Amino acid sequence: MDIQLMTKFFLGCTIVNVSLLILSFFLWMFAADFIYKLHGRWFPMPRETFNVVFYCFIGIYKILVYVFNIVPWVVLWILG
Repeated sequence: MDIQLMTKFFLGCTIVNVSLLILSFFLWMFAADFIYKLHGRWFPMPRETFNVVFYCFIGIYKILVYVFNIVPWVVLWILG
């Protein structure tokens, strides 16, 4: 694999994962009650706990996107 191919790969991964991150944020902003009711059937918990769990999920997912997608893409873009 050459640097150009890897750069395109990580760019594609970054676009997909940032899109999923933005989608999950908007779903949380506009459909939080629906998401809570849907998951509340499977995992009964108070709304405050559910908010914390979802907030932590978004935070961890964002860190993983930075570490495994954006940083390698930027490094390969600089090297290329």
